[in-house]
Amino acid sequence: MNKRIKEIADECGLYIAYDNKAVTNKEIEFFAELIVRECAQVCRDQPNHYALKTDRDNCAVAIKQHFGVEE
Repeated sequence: MNKRIKEIADECGLYIAYDNKAVTNKEIEFFAELIVRECAQVCRDQPNHYALKTDRDNCAVAIKQHFGVEE
């Protein structure tokens, strides 16, 4: 799991278990990855008056890189 995603999970008080009795590390990581992907898409979908398309794309890539989410 990406270090920052783990820090955010810890900050929220999420319990990361390694058995079938609680939410697993993999499930939390996937949940966080979906949020990061959605944030990147919001950045890409902004109207042109906010920034050039290349700027929005760069922002989306930077968000994914920061959280260790691959394209």
